[in-house]
Amino acid sequence: MAACRVTHSPLLRCNISMADKAVSTMAKPQMRGLLNNVIKRNLIVALALAGVAGFSFKQLVGNERKRRYAEFYRTYDAEKEFEEMRQKGLFQSC
Repeated sequence: MAACRVTHSPLLRCNISMADKAVSTMAKPQMRGLLNNVIKRNLIVALALAGVAGFSFKQLVGNERKRRYAEFYRTYDAEKEFEEMRQKGLFQSC
């Protein structure tokens, strides 16, 4: 604590700033709107996580799936497939 100037009168007070005191106060509990604030925070977190999950799924799964389909149809020969199925006897009319 800061030392006070010694005076002859014990009734005089010392001016001590708050920085010199070791005072800790507890925060008051929130009594109104607590549920609304918790729901709002949870909703924001849930939407953010859903957005991240959706974007990640699109990048990791969706784009890879599109690439594989594009590669398949780039090299796909429908006539060749038809002839193979006809040779195996899968069609009754051919």
